[in-house]
Amino acid sequence: MDFGLLPNCGEAWLLSGVEGNPTLVNNGYLTSNELNELVEVFMGDLVGDKVYERFGDQFPILVKVIDSNDWLSIQVHPDDALAQKRGVGYGKTEMWYVMQADADAELICGFNQEVDELIYLSYLENKKLKDIMNFEKVEKGDVFFIPAGRVHALGPGTLIAEIQQSSDTTYRIYDWDRVDQAGNSRELHTEEALEAIDYTMHSNYKTPYLRSENSTENLIKSPFFTTNILKISAGIKKDYSELDSFVILFCTEGGLKIEWEDQNYTLVAGEVILLPNVIENIILLPDPNAIILEVYIE
Repeated sequence: MDFGLLPNCGEAWLLSGVEGNPTLVNNGYLTSNELNELVEVFMGDLVGDKVYERFGDQFPILVKVIDSNDWLSIQVHPDDALAQKRGVGYGKTEMWYVMQADADAELICGFNQEVDELIYLSYLENKKLKDIMNFEKVEKGDVFFIPAGRVHALGPGTLIAEIQQSSDTTYRIYDWDRVDQAGNSRELHTEEALEAIDYTMHSNYKTPYLRSENSTENLIKSPFFTTNILKISAGIKKDYSELDSFVILFCTEGGLKIEWEDQNYTLVAGEVILLPNVIENIILLPDPNAIILEVYIE
């Protein structure tokens, strides 16, 4: 696990094509090859023809686990248009699935009232930004969709799975007035964030979904990724023959075996597997009460 700049936050990149932080294949004859190298060689056979046409050799999804024991900085990410205007690649729309949460765990997602840039700056300059932030109590299984432009922060006592666009661009707005041992505060990106922020207030920031057993339920459907959840205790067959995309399976709880033709793969909690587009049918054999996130692009 790679630890971030804060001592009370652990962050692991489980599947990444981000330049400088690529995922390496860890089994088979392609072991130690970088993910984007595989995309360059196998193209649509790996990611799907439409996906390859849209993203080229850049793998379009980044999958993380974040374990927070302190408030992370309040931040925002640019959308594709702003990111391209600033020469930083793609924007960053993401989602959070709460894997574990303490009884008093909270996070910030969006504003709690209607604001504009002037109102926002007034609260920021007077160190009262949290007064206009929307705080959400969280529990295991909660889902939050965080489109580019939505101000957010993860609170202490939370372990989340993060599915996002392939981008590492973050504009840090407020860092709770923390300083390091030398008395230095972290860099903030006040000006860069202004054009990125969506000041719209929403009535509901938490994503509702059907929490059923032994079925595939949709969590998020967006232009950037689709994420489903499978809470299963019995074997199921998955047919991806009509899907022109790779599939990511992320085991968030329990474990499972994946059967494809005469091959078997094992996943335990915290692990992901990338299924190439050419794989059309698999069988999932779970441990009791396994939970899997299924991610692809439509």
